[in-house]
Amino acid sequence: MLTDPPIPHRTGTAVRRPVPRRCARARVLCFPHAGGAASHYRAWAADAPWDVEFAVIQYPGREDRYEEPAPTDMAELAGAITTELLADRHEGAHLPTVLFGHSMGAAVAYEVARGLTAAGRAPAALAVSGRPAPPLSRPGTVHLGSDDDLVADLYRLGGTSSRVLGDASLMAAVLPTIRRDYRLIETYRPLPGVPLRAPVTVLYGDQDPEVDEREAAAWREATEGPCEVHALPGGHFYLEAHRQQVLDHVVAQARRTVAVTPQRWASMP
Repeated sequence: MLTDPPIPHRTGTAVRRPVPRRCARARVLCFPHAGGAASHYRAWAADAPWDVEFAVIQYPGREDRYEEPAPTDMAELAGAITTELLADRHEGAHLPTVLFGHSMGAAVAYEVARGLTAAGRAPAALAVSGRPAPPLSRPGTVHLGSDDDLVADLYRLGGTSSRVLGDASLMAAVLPTIRRDYRLIETYRPLPGVPLRAPVTVLYGDQDPEVDEREAAAWREATEGPCEVHALPGGHFYLEAHRQQVLDHVVAQARRTVAVTPQRWASMP
């Protein structure tokens, strides 16, 4: 998550399009995990089929937005992203859109989905990974600990190479952003607002210490729409070893939206 080159983008925007699909019929918008960045999804975008474009949200405080402080409050982060998406006019913004997030990204995607719903621009679907349902969000205190505590937790969860974690100068540069991300998600509780009505796909690792079967299944209570839950082998970053299976689930959800909501965003001027 810290080694790939940044993705070219329009100045002042959060949406990145690593591999544009000019013939796409649906779009998946990815939300990175705590400490993650848009470049993490470059390979996902490259592996996506011709008819589904994978775009990514770049949070402040990383890669090309490194100079911007990372928010420590979910309302601030989700609100800013929602506002931008409502005003988004770039190619692909009109397509039926599935929001996908892993870990912290799942919570951000959920809150953005609710913000879009409140504005009358509900996403076609939501796909979440590695995260308990919002009412079961676990509080945490890692963000209050030392830098060594943060690095130890990154080792515990996996997903970041030991080479990166062992690079003292690199970690010194990124740990402030990681700490802010941890604070945001460890203090997060569902925001007030409208209920979610979109279909939801839930994915999780069957050995993930951050979410168990009950907490994953509870996403069914987070939407008034249909919800399906799938367990895959592995821990918190199970999706690294099973990326193709995750892609298959998310792409299937995106393709279902084409038939169900082909004009979802057609009212955009």
